[in-house]
Amino acid sequence: MKPEPRSLPRSSLAGRSILIIDDSEAVRTAFEVLLSLHGAQVVSAASPAAGLAALARDSVDLVIQDMNFRREATSGTEGVALFHDIRASYPQLPIILLTAWTHLETAVELVRAGAADYVAKPWDDARLLTSVRNLLDLRSARAEAEELRGGRRAKRAALATRFDLRGIVYESEAMHILVAMATQVAHADVPVLITGPNGAGKEVLADIVQVNSARADRPYFKVNLGALPNELIEAELFGTEAGAFTGARARAGRFEAADGGTLFLDELGTLAGSGQAKLLRVLQTGEFERLGSNVTRRARVRVIAATNTDLRQGIRAGTFREDLFYRLNVIELEVPPLAERREDILPLARHFLEDGFKLSAAAAEALARYPWPGNVRELQNTIRRACLLSAERTIEAAALNLPVSAAATSAQPELDRVTVEQALERARGVIAHAARDLGLSRQALYRRMQKLGLKSDAPRPPSGA
Repeated sequence: MKPEPRSLPRSSLAGRSILIIDDSEAVRTAFEVLLSLHGAQVVSAASPAAGLAALARDSVDLVIQDMNFRREATSGTEGVALFHDIRASYPQLPIILLTAWTHLETAVELVRAGAADYVAKPWDDARLLTSVRNLLDLRSARAEAEELRGGRRAKRAALATRFDLRGIVYESEAMHILVAMATQVAHADVPVLITGPNGAGKEVLADIVQVNSARADRPYFKVNLGALPNELIEAELFGTEAGAFTGARARAGRFEAADGGTLFLDELGTLAGSGQAKLLRVLQTGEFERLGSNVTRRARVRVIAATNTDLRQGIRAGTFREDLFYRLNVIELEVPPLAERREDILPLARHFLEDGFKLSAAAAEALARYPWPGNVRELQNTIRRACLLSAERTIEAAALNLPVSAAATSAQPELDRVTVEQALERARGVIAHAARDLGLSRQALYRRMQKLGLKSDAPRPPSGA
């Protein structure tokens, strides 16, 4: 036997304003009684014109609107027109549609167009209250998130007015803290170690440190140590004398060329032991010799090093010098992988789009759900490829060509009953909150609950909505 739905506490809608637009006085009265019993402030309107006037006059948190406003009307066209009028002026306002079986398909189409939910007449009070509470809670959560994003945007704008951020794009708090730290240490003329996975943006962070330092107008060179054979790394860094090895000619190395400026050493973990010893010496004393020469030279260079390997593990394994690590690690900036700062995914994706291109809603959702093992570099290449191959200016999910298995695993994790029940308990039965907690859409959570035999008092969204 199906248990009776639990009634909501009367305070659950306290302080919320709900507009009822329906030509039936009996319907308006029923809603006023039901919602006011649970603390809501109810505003009523008997026609679309009166409803729009009420919206212009009063602050409203949610609208419940009928689909027909004349006795002889059954097509729902008045409700459709009213819905679009409200959406045009108040795009973030949740709207619940009151439907009859004769225009249920129309209501489903409006849900696809952005309506929050639909309730069939005659309605179930408990289910209606659950839907109203869920939508109002979701709106509050979105408002809080937007307020946080607005605060971050303001902080980012303030930082950009004081420092050159090299066009870096981010939305997450983690990246803001990291970028702010980079600008803070830029003027401290000490080595900087940047750690993080491949493709996460370590080089951009190094550029921010260099361009905001006192050496910004001095030479700046970059060396990818991982791209050079071990036997050539020392020659690249310290230079050579003619005849030092077959074919060698006299040339200055990067330290000599960067004297007074900055040297960025990428993939530091690949540097062999002899190179580590020479690097430690030049960091400590500023002294070095070209290969094949006994002449000691001096250079004052600020070193910014980056690595995707765990240097502490290298120290334990005996492959990396502990004294060099601490010489370089005066300041450490750790760049988190893209999967740990998911707020940055869509801003970065839109930044990488070519002029005239945009993402469809499905493409944006696919991008947001994909785990991005290749980080920002993989995202950039994905967007560039999609712009090249897409036949339309609106990029659809298929044009992204994301690996199906990874995307599917990310989008639809196989959750067990206990996990789902715990999420619902934490969310106090609010499906939208539980779905967000589990990283699912509401529709996906409903499907999983149905598969597990779990019941919900909330009305199920229409398929495809």
